Amino acid sequence: MTTKRQFNYKIGDRVAERPKIHGVFATRAESLERIKQYRQQRYGEVVGINHKRNARGDVQRFLLVKWDHLNTATEHAVARICPVSELERLSNTTLVPGE
Repeated sequence: MTTKRQFNYKIGDRVAERPKIHGVFATRAESLERIKQYRQQRYGEVVGINHKRNARGDVQRFLLVKWDHLNTATEHAVARICPVSELERLSNTTLVPGE
């Protein structure tokens, strides 16, 4: 069974890392600072689209994204990426209140 794609990506599209639900609670200031450095929002541009087969033989799509703060492109599953235009809507529905 196939499902309809939520977003269709093309090379050159501006994308962001999809918001994650964070359930990390720290009581020490040092721990909070350590966690913060890994929670910055990433923005980038799609520079390629790859297709790979999983163990069942199904084809999955992966995006090559050139993040603004990196020199080289990295590969990410389509489910972990969203268009920049949809980031605010997804953030409001995904993040835990109070974070």
